[in-house]
Amino acid sequence: MIRLFHVSDVHFGAEDSQAIAWFDEAVRREQPDAIIMTGDLTMRARAAEFEAAAEWLEGLGRPVTVEVGNHDLPLYNLFARFVRPYKRYKRLERMIERPLEIKGVAIVPLKTTARFQFRWDWSKGYVGPKALARTLKLIERVPKGDLVFIAAHHPLVDVGTRSSGETRGGPAALAAVTAAGAHAVLSGHVHDPFDVPYRSGKGLLRMVGAGTLSCRTRQDPPSFNEIRIEGKSFETIARKMGVPDEPVTQ
Repeated sequence: MIRLFHVSDVHFGAEDSQAIAWFDEAVRREQPDAIIMTGDLTMRARAAEFEAAAEWLEGLGRPVTVEVGNHDLPLYNLFARFVRPYKRYKRLERMIERPLEIKGVAIVPLKTTARFQFRWDWSKGYVGPKALARTLKLIERVPKGDLVFIAAHHPLVDVGTRSSGETRGGPAALAAVTAAGAHAVLSGHVHDPFDVPYRSGKGLLRMVGAGTLSCRTRQDPPSFNEIRIEGKSFETIARKMGVPDEPVTQ
């Protein structure tokens, strides 16, 4: 069995230290095959927050891929946001949007953040043509027969959680990755776990969201997902701090 830990929205600067210690102990004890971090490592993209995030991820000792979340782009420093938005990510560069291949499972990144949007709330998701084209090209390279999991920060379509991604270009991207053969889209942003099927004329895909390890909880306590894979089948287990594990359904 392959086991992946899907974690999101740690928000260093507003992190829950007890939740992080709980997650770290699970990683140390259970040694998952890989960790998928779907964005918002930091609260305000400050240098000290990125340093803490880098130290944490490097200390886990497992293969890691990291998506960029909206909180990981400078908010108040517009020069940095537009000219050098990822400068403070330097120490984490090798992990950012890193495709992973793990025993018949391919993790393929999809960028859903934008430096600028023609709307007031830039925290919401956006899938541009270049980002989608890159993801589709990576899917083409996946060995035939492998499971394909897309890693993104924002859910591509909203699924009824308290918070919303409102991802522009998301529905078209979801249809495209489904047609390309993806089996799931793993995301964060909304701070509550979910596992929801998406059916279209192009096939069936599952939309899987992870909770948060920060103090900024919504409906659920701090949590992460464990994804258990047997052959071509997989299930999502919500690991909630202080609560018995349970399959994620909605």
